[in-house]
Amino acid sequence: MEQNKNEVEQLQAELEEREYEVSAGGGAVSLKINGKKEIVELNIAPEIVDPDDIETLSDLLTAGVNEAIKKVNDTNNEEMNKITGSLNLGMPGLF
Repeated sequence: MEQNKNEVEQLQAELEEREYEVSAGGGAVSLKINGKKEIVELNIAPEIVDPDDIETLSDLLTAGVNEAIKKVNDTNNEEMNKITGSLNLGMPGLF
């Protein structure tokens, strides 16, 4: 069991170091997020910045951030399941 614990801790550290790229609005908004779910870069195409339509920009940013968080969560869960199998079902807060 100790070996599994060490493997899980090592994998968690590796996953926190990863970076993911995500885009929304056909590339109008792109961002990089790390495995700690911290946005490390955010790019906005100038043509979508319309002072009269802040709602669209807000929607694109929200979609991009939500997709980035989902990508990190999905990847973390897939990688952890390779080590723990179904063991993590009874361990809320593992991620």
